[in-house]
Amino acid sequence: MNLVKKNYNNFPSIIDEFLKPDWFGGLQNFQTNMPAVNIKEIDTSYSLEMAVPGKSKEDFIIEIDHNVLTVSSEVKTENEQKEENGRYTRREFSYAAFRRAFTLPETVNTENINANYENGVLCIVLPKKQEALPKPKRMIEIA
Repeated sequence: MNLVKKNYNNFPSIIDEFLKPDWFGGLQNFQTNMPAVNIKEIDTSYSLEMAVPGKSKEDFIIEIDHNVLTVSSEVKTENEQKEENGRYTRREFSYAAFRRAFTLPETVNTENINANYENGVLCIVLPKKQEALPKPKRMIEIA
């Protein structure tokens, strides 16, 4: 299984240094949070585990196109604090998104892929095709 990696942090480090001070009551952070991934292979399947805490299963989009498995998520939030006269004293928008793509080997049975999300971990099970499963050991008699 190959991992297709993209780097979305295009800001030079000098700009990051200017954005570190707490000028307006909050730390400015423009880095994209890519979830950590564990890929495990056993005899009958591959297992892909992604650490994505604080989300619900409805936040994820899992797609397969031409043997490429794509997992993505996009969450938008808005917080506002108001004064008594109705003027905004502070209004913050937040946007968090990621997209990870994995090239699947030909041995994966793409029709029977399962996914579940529990305790902040998205687990995708990629079963192997029947012909890719290991054959049992057999004895050969000497004639």
